Amino acid sequence: MSDDHPIKRWTAKRKAAVVMDIFKGKTTPAEVARQYDLTVSEVGGWIDEAQRSMETGFKARPKDIREQYESELRETKEALGEAQLQIYALKNVWSALVTQVLSTVTGPGLR
Repeated sequence: MSDDHPIKRWTAKRKAAVVMDIFKGKTTPAEVARQYDLTVSEVGGWIDEAQRSMETGFKARPKDIREQYESELRETKEALGEAQLQIYALKNVWSALVTQVLSTVTGPGLR
């Protein structure tokens, strides 16, 4: 990254590149802060965020995340199916109730 074109927006990719350089010992947080007119605490925040993300990456594997997603999707579909059955049953009960009330009010055969 060069000083010729000042960075207007720090994307995740740019932050990751700088943090990787710090992890590899190519630069320090103070040097990065000075070079890009940032505070050392801001760069330190990026480092902390990267370390948390790495810890999470070691804990959860993409396969585990996919299995969790698929399990939640399956449960949601089951709940939706049950809700549709309940709606269908309620419509049938409502229809039967309305028919019964109408036949009571108007008498048989007068509808």
